[in-house]
Amino acid sequence: MQKNTEIQFEHLGLIDYKEAWDYQDKLFTSILDLKVQNRQAAPGAQRPTPNYLLFCSHPHVYTLGKSGHEEHLLLNKEGLKEKEATYYKINRGGDITYHGPGQLVGYPILDLENFFTDIHKYLRFLEEAIILTLQEYGIASGRIEGLTGVWLDHEQQQNPRKICAMGVKCSRWVTMHGFAFNVNTDLGYFNNIVPCGISDKQVTSLAKELGHEVPLAEVEEKLLKHLAALFGATVTTATHEEGY
Repeated sequence: MQKNTEIQFEHLGLIDYKEAWDYQDKLFTSILDLKVQNRQAAPGAQRPTPNYLLFCSHPHVYTLGKSGHEEHLLLNKEGLKEKEATYYKINRGGDITYHGPGQLVGYPILDLENFFTDIHKYLRFLEEAIILTLQEYGIASGRIEGLTGVWLDHEQQQNPRKICAMGVKCSRWVTMHGFAFNVNTDLGYFNNIVPCGISDKQVTSLAKELGHEVPLAEVEEKLLKHLAALFGATVTTATHEEGY
């Protein structure tokens, strides 16, 4: 069966975390179901699997991955209410992180069998798209061995700062969850957690590094361009419908 390298892109805007998670899961499950059907179908009856990419931002929320530790959330229920934040335990890898307004969250729901079957390469491609986007703003960034995500001062590590966190789930080569790129993020909310379980390094944002806010749509356009190029994909844009 021919590989499908088209990615259907949707911009969800500012959306409740659980609503976006449910939508991700719906798309993720639909791809898995089609893959099962294809295995049972005659070769000529098999259908190509779709790929999706969602961009959005969330109201203040903390999410804890499967390998995370609850004590890395430094707020109790009253503290969460005071910060107008919610909290979810979710099914991605990684520890705890924060999502909020001004942050660019990306959820690729891809069938990697349409591109390559290598989860480490997949993560490196997500990181590389962020690195290339930051280069367009004159900011050097990269990776720190043993840690996922994108970092500033990644070479000398005198003051290493994470600007993009990542956590994914992959089943039968289908991905969900993704990355959180701090663009105009209120970094004060990270003081209420041990970000990604790392206590000895800081977080930063594009706005903090540049000294001014950046239009989120501008960053999204640049990032989408780099993701498409890295994956060798064509991107078509769809409009999200409420209630899907």
